[in-house]
Amino acid sequence: MTEPVIDPRLADYRERFALVLTNFGMQRMVARVYAALMVAESPTTTMPELAESLQASAGAISGAVKTLTTIGMVERVPAPGSRRDHFRIADNGWYDTVMHKYRVMAQEIIDLAGDGVETVGEDSVAGHRLDEMRAFYAFIQSEMEEILQHWEKARDARRAART
Repeated sequence: MTEPVIDPRLADYRERFALVLTNFGMQRMVARVYAALMVAESPTTTMPELAESLQASAGAISGAVKTLTTIGMVERVPAPGSRRDHFRIADNGWYDTVMHKYRVMAQEIIDLAGDGVETVGEDSVAGHRLDEMRAFYAFIQSEMEEILQHWEKARDARRAART
């Protein structure tokens, strides 16, 4: 198998992109596949194309694609005339995934901090720290819906300007 011709600047960017995602907790190969799909010029990409581009095994690519489709960041799409599965970045997939994860995490922290205040006592030093953390996350969570409405309006305007 010959080495694919890949723009070194694009390959470097893709790997830096994947590293940032990895630093935020995404598995390395999942991050590399996601980054490759994000910078792909073709509307869809097959697993063999990803394997060639990333110089990775079919098994590693398959596992990463399965993870990304399960969490909704990537979707399988029909490709008439092709016998291979084709994949692309899901519209708003990163946004929906990040926001879902944030909401779950924020609520867990609010609940955990509330339990902590009850455990250590609200008038203790630790109780004050935990209550401050709970109040911060509750405040951010209450403001988030308005922020998201602003984002969606701005996003829709950007999309309309491009078409």
